[in-house]
Amino acid sequence: MNRRNTVVALAALGAAPMATRAQQAPRVARIGYLSITSAAAQARYFEPLRSGLRDLGYVEGKDYRIEPRFADGDNDKLAGLAAELVRLNVDVIVSYATGVIAARQATATIPIVMATHADPVATGLAVSLARPGGNVTGSTFFHSELMAKRLELLKEVVPSMTRAGVLLHRDNPSNGPALEAMGATARALRVELHPIETRGPADFERTFSTWAEKKIQGLAVSDHAQFTTNAATITALAAKRRLPVNGTLELAASGGLMAYGVNFPEQFRRAAYFVDKILKGARPADLPIEQATKFICVLNLKTARAFGLKFPQSVLVRADQVIE
Repeated sequence: MNRRNTVVALAALGAAPMATRAQQAPRVARIGYLSITSAAAQARYFEPLRSGLRDLGYVEGKDYRIEPRFADGDNDKLAGLAAELVRLNVDVIVSYATGVIAARQATATIPIVMATHADPVATGLAVSLARPGGNVTGSTFFHSELMAKRLELLKEVVPSMTRAGVLLHRDNPSNGPALEAMGATARALRVELHPIETRGPADFERTFSTWAEKKIQGLAVSDHAQFTTNAATITALAAKRRLPVNGTLELAASGGLMAYGVNFPEQFRRAAYFVDKILKGARPADLPIEQATKFICVLNLKTARAFGLKFPQSVLVRADQVIE
């Protein structure tokens, strides 16, 4: 072999491993993240998802990249943001609540993971929990039963309550089933329900003024990102009217009388499990939807004292956390 042929042969030998390495370079998965609220408000849920992926051995930037889209509290933006993620052809979309519905309306092929959703079967996102049958899977919680339980606990704390308000978000398709479940409980407790649907903080003052006119004696707040994000505003309006509130964990932490709900950050952490399965080839249609198994009761003693209320022993024994 002459010198020229030797150089060419050695170059070819050197190039082959490099080409092989290039072909075997791991593909970086793209995870779409569709949020109803702002980046700042979503941080306490967004970070558990990333932490869950780290726990499963994923390295951000090396194994996956997140494409986040935030609607900043405007549900009308969700459809356009979901369409952006579809155009990017992400490998999977993670969302929650009405964001899941927007993602499903945007694509029937890209897998969608519900970090949490009130009732995927009732809203048509899944055929059943055991076999979802479409491109949506993830976690859910018993929203209707949860709302009925919040009403029941309020009645235990305020036995004289005969009129209760129910704060609902207008765009939440789970309102109907929740009110149906609450209606049955209300009749058994002899409590009159006064539900009001809002679009967000701009409606809060009017809503509470309406309840004041009707002499509402307690308030059950439904699960929606707008309500958890604006928990301090809701509890301030309730305190102004000495209105006992039972809702999400954020409400009790912000000064509401009590909370009975789901640990949503943990559900977002669990979403990583579904993302992992899908990235490894599993079909959402075959991944059973998981239901929340732990519900947390938080009591705010400071607010109870300010309202001249005492938690009965039947409620105190349920408490997972007491705020002094």
